[in-house]
Amino acid sequence: MGNIVAIVGRPNVGKSTLFNRLTKSRRAIVNDEAGTTRDRQYGKSDWTGQEFSVIDTGGWVPQSTDIFEDEIKRQALLAIEEADLILFLVDVQSGITDFDLEVAGMLRRSRKPVVLVSNKADTFDWQYETAEFYKFGLGDPFMISALNGLGTGELLDKVISLLPNESPQSIEEELPRFAIVGRPNAGKSSLTNALMGEERSIVTEIAGTTRDSIYSRFNKFGQDFYLVDTAGIRKKAKVSEDLEYYSVLRAIRAIENSDVCILMLDALRGLESQDLNIFSLIQKNKKGLVVCVNKWDLIPNKEANDIKKIEQSIRERLAPFVDFPIVFTSVLNKQRILKVVETAVDVYENKKRKVPTAQLNEQLLPIIQRTPPPAIKGKYVKIKYVTQLPNTQVPTFVFFANLPQYVKEPYRRFLENKIREKWSFRGTPIQVFIRAK
Repeated sequence: MGNIVAIVGRPNVGKSTLFNRLTKSRRAIVNDEAGTTRDRQYGKSDWTGQEFSVIDTGGWVPQSTDIFEDEIKRQALLAIEEADLILFLVDVQSGITDFDLEVAGMLRRSRKPVVLVSNKADTFDWQYETAEFYKFGLGDPFMISALNGLGTGELLDKVISLLPNESPQSIEEELPRFAIVGRPNAGKSSLTNALMGEERSIVTEIAGTTRDSIYSRFNKFGQDFYLVDTAGIRKKAKVSEDLEYYSVLRAIRAIENSDVCILMLDALRGLESQDLNIFSLIQKNKKGLVVCVNKWDLIPNKEANDIKKIEQSIRERLAPFVDFPIVFTSVLNKQRILKVVETAVDVYENKKRKVPTAQLNEQLLPIIQRTPPPAIKGKYVKIKYVTQLPNTQVPTFVFFANLPQYVKEPYRRFLENKIREKWSFRGTPIQVFIRAK
């Protein structure tokens, strides 16, 4: 499915600017939902109809004093390990630094496709300076200005030509695909193993390209689905100390290739920033969500109200999206493992749910009449009709109004909540659009 392109380079060469330029065409179309702006380091880019994910390696690493050498080398290693293509960014205005040479050496040895990008060429006069970058031994430098867009089209053509063409997979499209994601040591592999058990015979593993996800088919207890496992999880991370950042990169692939994500949390550690990163990736990709709180058996003197408290605190941290199931498990004791699967299947069904138009109008129009959108400058917004669009990735509802531009975010959220009250869309994101009638 997804190809991953990573941007590598030392600080202040313009990585974020290039990232924004590559991904903003998407951002403009996909309205930034409130609450999804937590991380700006991952986005989608689309060039001549080919889609790929872009990662700004500078973004996920904690800003520390030793940010310099070691951190950037580590980011480069991660990119070499996980990405399908690397954009190595250098600054034509400040020329080559020793550090650039060192990173170039790592990239050259990696045998990964690398495109050398000479940034900050804000006018054509800089083209003569670009020649010095041939010293890296990484081929022709692409001269661009991420700031004003000069040369980015040619760069994207090059990127697309180097990305591997995905081979179509021989998996049954009708079956749901679940990805188990979360921080290291939350119990992801234990859950996979507990589900798959020793009966590997009924498990068909179909690997796409090596970098791709592996689908393990689960077919027992009346359930039939694929577990998405990113191929790399089987080998130990070479960059051991950087598990945190690593797990996010890994999660990206699994999330993109799944329908529903099972986000594993460690009951002893609660929700950490890493989990929030992964959560917002799930949201950005519009996937279903089941939160699984694992190691529940290790919590001392549990009372019934503890569960309520923990659920509430999780929902508060993940707001505004709060309509998702939370399952408490102990994978070690095989407690409620099947419950996780059943819940994921429910969420998958909800994601595919179609509400008949007649039903929508019958239920929602009276509510809208009682609580219409607030009038603006004495103009009243009338919503006359609502329908659900067919064949969308997540349930998408269109409300037709005389003045759609006056309907603001809070009212859209009000409509979404009403839809959720009337029909079960638990665990799936839904989209609400207001259009001119």
